[in-house]
Amino acid sequence: MGPLIFSMALPAMISMIINALYNIVDSIFIGHGVGPLAISGLALTFPLMNLIIAFSTLISVGGAAISSIYLGQKDDLKATEVLHNVLILCILTGICFGGITYYFLDEILIFFGASTSTLPYARDFMQVLLLGNPVSFLFIGLNNVMRATGYPKKAMLSSLLTVGVNIILAPIFIFHLDWGIRGAATATILAQMGGLAWVLNHFLHSSSYIHFRRGFYRLRKHVIMSIFSIGMAPFLLNVCASGIVIVLNHNFKIYGGDLAIGAYGIVNRVATLFVMVVIGLTQGMQPVVGYNFGARHFERVQKTLKKVIRIAVTIMGLGWVCSELLPGHIVAMFSDDAELNKLAEVGLRITILSFPMVGAQIVITNFFQSIGKAKISILLSLARQLLFLIPLLYTLPHMAGLDIYGVWGSMPLADTLAFIAAILTLRWYLKKTHGLQTIA
Repeated sequence: MGPLIFSMALPAMISMIINALYNIVDSIFIGHGVGPLAISGLALTFPLMNLIIAFSTLISVGGAAISSIYLGQKDDLKATEVLHNVLILCILTGICFGGITYYFLDEILIFFGASTSTLPYARDFMQVLLLGNPVSFLFIGLNNVMRATGYPKKAMLSSLLTVGVNIILAPIFIFHLDWGIRGAATATILAQMGGLAWVLNHFLHSSSYIHFRRGFYRLRKHVIMSIFSIGMAPFLLNVCASGIVIVLNHNFKIYGGDLAIGAYGIVNRVATLFVMVVIGLTQGMQPVVGYNFGARHFERVQKTLKKVIRIAVTIMGLGWVCSELLPGHIVAMFSDDAELNKLAEVGLRITILSFPMVGAQIVITNFFQSIGKAKISILLSLARQLLFLIPLLYTLPHMAGLDIYGVWGSMPLADTLAFIAAILTLRWYLKKTHGLQTIA
């Protein structure tokens, strides 16, 4: 089972690492090329970035799933219809979301916790990204459909292309042309344009299994409803994540000021790198578990689950060791400001305390999705954010004068509680189904 899991998971893990590095590179160049307050301004844009991901995954995840189902049914015409609906929805949603957000941008960023010092940086970054929003939506949407229609390596290469272009352009725009944080945003959009050109070239060729055709450029109600019904779960999770970041930013601003928000931005980038690897691993687990579950090979299902949990705990354990032993070196990659780095070092060492448990929790949550128990999966995902983290953020900082340490500590404590909830839910379900032998 091990080689099979890795063969399925490796492309997804590489893609996830690429996406995480994409964000890290921006933060590193901005931190060293613009300054510590620019890092804080960038962190203030995280909720908006999550919303962009939410709306794009609403379309892309649903479109990818539906198109792969139709391909499995040997219905190429319906899969082609889905492709064109994804294309049109991405353009329309990208323009509408980008336009409305751009018009109310200052008000939104102030609501997110921007101050007079950080607002200009956050505004400059987001204005460029929102102008290129249709490009971002199209790239994410069509790349997911390309992956789902039999071209996972091409989809991985398109993601790699965007990172490569961004790494080349960002330092030129920031350091040599002195465009500041706008330069970083411009590099991001141009990189996505390069990736989009690659994806469009794929779908424009008739040699591609599913490609653009005349007569399909119309929205179909039944296709849209199918796309949204599947994409709604990741959409809600990302919207929820956006709300959590807003609450975190407000807490950091109250107890630590603008630089504390920047410190959280650095910690968030580091933590996301390891989390993304585990999410990629679970994407490789899903088809293995789903196939064996459908074939009623329950021993293989449990064996796969145990193996993936061990791998995930090892990955997150490695992140824990690195972050505890080398926090100064990790943080220094993003900034050379002593005050910001000190805040980020403390935050990193506290935030990653429960990392190994996070690995197991992510795998268990995705396991339920793999066997068709989407409601349990969503509940476990939301429990960490809504049931545990938000109450802790409003109580822990006030206890015994913990202040900013309480804000940092809320995250590993919420992760621990979410891990316990996931373990108890898994045990309950296995007991209920007698080790999956009786499926209710």
